Amino acid sequence: MKFGTFIAQAPGFDLSTALPAIEALGFESIWLGDHVALRDDHKAYYPYSPNGRYQLPANYPFSDPFVLLAYAAAVTRKIRLATGVYLLPLRNPFTTAKAVATLDALSNGRFIFGVGMGWMSDEFELMGSNFDDRGKRMAEYLALMTECWSKPVVKFAGPTVTTEGFSFYPQPVQQPHPPFVLGGNTDPSLKRAVRLGDGWFGIVTTMEEARTLLARLAEFERQAGRRQRLERSLLTGWNIGLDDVKELARLGVDRIIDAGWFGVSDALAYLRSYRDRLAAAF
Repeated sequence: MKFGTFIAQAPGFDLSTALPAIEALGFESIWLGDHVALRDDHKAYYPYSPNGRYQLPANYPFSDPFVLLAYAAAVTRKIRLATGVYLLPLRNPFTTAKAVATLDALSNGRFIFGVGMGWMSDEFELMGSNFDDRGKRMAEYLALMTECWSKPVVKFAGPTVTTEGFSFYPQPVQQPHPPFVLGGNTDPSLKRAVRLGDGWFGIVTTMEEARTLLARLAEFERQAGRRQRLERSLLTGWNIGLDDVKELARLGVDRIIDAGWFGVSDALAYLRSYRDRLAAAF
């Protein structure tokens, strides 16, 4: 089992010392969420809470993922750097491709590109991005960026983007692209991960929810005739123990990601306690 943890540029959290400490504790990866801007009175329904409201306030410090992870690459050596998840359809695919390739090159191939469609239509309106076709554009953008990253001269024609004759450098160390980890718990999201991804990122709050999601994912893999199984990463929303880790491993989970230190006064103390509690599995 691999263990990851979310991070944030939060007050009192010194990344220059915390990130090497997290690496030394044995965490395999650090993950960073993504929003450009938030509003407390959002009209969109948040699918991961019972009341449809986002649990973080509008003034939560969401850093630019690529800037923060580039900083993380400079102060660490082995730990993997991941977005969990980057709202790809919200952005321009060419500028995103440049940032991803630069980060992967700077980190010597440590980047995991976790991507999602996004749920907050308010944010898409702010950015002038179409919310309704975001699923189709995400598939197009992943194909386009792979072309940019793996070919000396790009030729691409998609529903919304057409280009040829350009070269995009630097290219990522991981070829033809860093791992694509697609997030989401809905059936369309799971099917999209099976179709386009190297891995899947899910959010669960109970073991029963994990069993249900993993069974659905396996069934969609079977239906699609996928030969290589997706790497399964789960953000777990409860105080897991060793028995839980063993059960998740039995269910096929490859990576457990924790975000329990959000809001605690001493994040590193929390992460040390987490590691010590699960030391036999680290």
